[in-house]
Amino acid sequence: MQIFKYPSKSAEARLLSIINRGLSFSRADYNSVDQILTDVRKNGDRALINYARKFDSPAISPSSLKVTRQEIESASKKAGKAFIDSLKRAVSQIEAFHRQQIRLSWINNERNGAFLGQIINPVDAAGVYVPGGKEGKTPLVSSVIMGAIPAKIAGVKRVVMVTPPTKEGGVNPHLLVAAKMVGIDEIYKIGSAWAIAALAYGTETIQKVDVIVGPGNIYVTLAKKIVSGTVGIDMTAGPSEILVIADKSAVPEYTAADLLSQAEHDALASSILLTDSIEIADAVNAAVKAQLQNLQRKDIAEKSLSKYGAIIVVPDILAAIELSNRIAPEHLELQVENPFEYIGKIRNAGAVFLGNYTPEPVGDYIAGPNHVLPTAGTARFSSALSVDNFIKKTSLISYSKDAFFREAKDIIRLAETEELGAHAASVRIRLKKNLNILSQSNKNKIKQP
Repeated sequence: MQIFKYPSKSAEARLLSIINRGLSFSRADYNSVDQILTDVRKNGDRALINYARKFDSPAISPSSLKVTRQEIESASKKAGKAFIDSLKRAVSQIEAFHRQQIRLSWINNERNGAFLGQIINPVDAAGVYVPGGKEGKTPLVSSVIMGAIPAKIAGVKRVVMVTPPTKEGGVNPHLLVAAKMVGIDEIYKIGSAWAIAALAYGTETIQKVDVIVGPGNIYVTLAKKIVSGTVGIDMTAGPSEILVIADKSAVPEYTAADLLSQAEHDALASSILLTDSIEIADAVNAAVKAQLQNLQRKDIAEKSLSKYGAIIVVPDILAAIELSNRIAPEHLELQVENPFEYIGKIRNAGAVFLGNYTPEPVGDYIAGPNHVLPTAGTARFSSALSVDNFIKKTSLISYSKDAFFREAKDIIRLAETEELGAHAASVRIRLKKNLNILSQSNKNKIKQP
């Protein structure tokens, strides 16, 4: 990895190349995905089967599209007790965290005659996209639980999982065990953009959903972006990112391993170290080189570090915090002597990991917070996947006659300022009718002997 001193022109250029890589799609990719979405929308199951047979499994048929109860039950035997025990711990802790996010409906009648409130309701149906991994042999179990748990806690009645089938037409048993444990209602053997189309538009076999969540490749991400508005989505996530802030108390071997944990994801992933110690910078750089040699995904990690990795020496830790806020990383690790001192200064980050014994994978799998996080600088305005992604907020408004009369003139004035005469008229007509009734009532009183 290259070492830069900040501030400097070279450090700024490197940072800009990382920050500005953003999340872009080629016109060709957009057209390809749009064509797939249109095909599924028009042709339903027939299009799904055609794509699945062409790209995933020749064994897929309309009758095998949905995972059967028998397939789910037999998966437990294949997954093994040790895996199931680890999964139980993860599910328990992730559920406990997300229960803290539950919102309640509320009402307020502090203003005399005005009754206001908000109703919280879950969406009716949610879709969870789960990548199948390489030939179904690297199942992303964490994507199952991170997508489904907040949906279930929100109260979603129907949670659907889609995942690409293996070449033989099955689903990795670890994914099925996870799906059963978190209460997923339906599982379908479809992947990529056509799976997103099925969830968004529905087919003969798959009913459409209201929200789609979960990570995927560029075609999944682009498909979600295009159908957003037809359905809700969690986010259009880009390549993974990590930014580590380290002082002289950091352990270089730990820091290097954490930088590599994200570099191995994707050649477009970014791994940045900000430190106020040149000794730490040199030691981490040496540790990265040494650890790379034994990394299974060495080629990917090397490409990532070469293009989007950097070690930057800053004047002090406060300067590192400000630089981190500018970058708004997906994962931010504070490997400093007193990490809790800096929490109040962090404004932009998807998730923050405090101390030498809280590496990013703790959050990926078991700590509790959701690992579906904003990337590409979007932590400036967005948040992790949560229960909020699966609820709707409906406003309640009720005015008494007195409350209406008290504010009617102000409503009319504001409506007429915007030249919306019908808006003003809908208020004025009530004023006029009630004044007429009042006037007539007064006349009747005068006529009485």
